[in-house]
Amino acid sequence: MREKVTAMAWCPNGNKLDQDIADALSEFFTHMLERAETIASEFGVPVFAVKALHQLDEPVTMKELGRRLHVDPSFVTMIADTLEKHGLARREPNAADRRLKNLVLTPEGVELKTRVEQAMLARAPWCECLSPDEKSGFLSMTRKMNVVLAEGSTQRAGDKQAREVSDALTAASTDAA
Repeated sequence: MREKVTAMAWCPNGNKLDQDIADALSEFFTHMLERAETIASEFGVPVFAVKALHQLDEPVTMKELGRRLHVDPSFVTMIADTLEKHGLARREPNAADRRLKNLVLTPEGVELKTRVEQAMLARAPWCECLSPDEKSGFLSMTRKMNVVLAEGSTQRAGDKQAREVSDALTAASTDAA
């Protein structure tokens, strides 16, 4: 393992362990994005289209898709145009409010979504190197951090509510498996 020289100025108190975690996660996300880009390229679509396909399990308004993807409405239009151009989705009027447009996967879109998601999961690093117990722990820790991120909280380790939610979600997913 190579030693990396990193300025710890942005990490609380310059804590080396926190900095090492931040650096490892940065590297992890970089590799995950590279894998996603490679898979998207193999299937002939841009990576943002893959992310949109993942969000389209049912008809979704363009506004809701933008919210889920955390993108500007003008970018949602570009995503919809790209999906339509590739024959993967179509716009339909919303049944409840005809002023709104839903984005709906075509049969080709459903098929590509399935293939892309299978390829992504097959190349997921946790599938390659973690034991079932390690996967369960990783899932629990990830969900715990997601709770904190979703709440916008800055509370430190030991947050009882995040731990309880994480443990309940992990137990439920382990029981379902």
